[in-house]
Amino acid sequence: MALQSPFFNNTSKREPEPYPRPGATTPNAAAVAANPAPAATAPAAAASTVKEGESKLTVGPNIKLKGVEITDCDTLVVEGSVEATMDSRVIQISERGAFKGSAEIDVAEIRGLFEGNLTARQKLVIYSTGKVTGRVRYGKVVIEEGGQLSGEVEAGTSSTRSTTQPAAARPLQPVQ
Repeated sequence: MALQSPFFNNTSKREPEPYPRPGATTPNAAAVAANPAPAATAPAAAASTVKEGESKLTVGPNIKLKGVEITDCDTLVVEGSVEATMDSRVIQISERGAFKGSAEIDVAEIRGLFEGNLTARQKLVIYSTGKVTGRVRYGKVVIEEGGQLSGEVEAGTSSTRSTTQPAAARPLQPVQ
């Protein structure tokens, strides 16, 4: 006489599948279609989702990405460690995230650590847990209380520097 395992081939106590098969319908599908969930507020939805057609790369916690060039990425989310060169639209570094290298982007949101050359063409936001060191250029900057910014810091993102000295740096000429 063979014994049957209580874990296999027991169809009488089958639990619903957590992820339905493609083409399968669930008992609540009609109810969900009739009463969709309320939409999230626009700012919260825009901040957490990527628009269709945009690319997003997330480097998760405990992941180390080293020696790469990141291109054609609209949003880079760093929760682990990245050592790279990149040109993108948005970089978001989480509290435990770290980026080392060179980045030219539109918007930088730093909650963790950034070391290297950073050009934020539009806006640089350093949160209270964020630390940015190196050569930094930005269009606009917002630094929360506790956030750190150090190194060679320059407002404006133009790559050419003025050859004339600012008025404060010029030696005074005697008046005759």
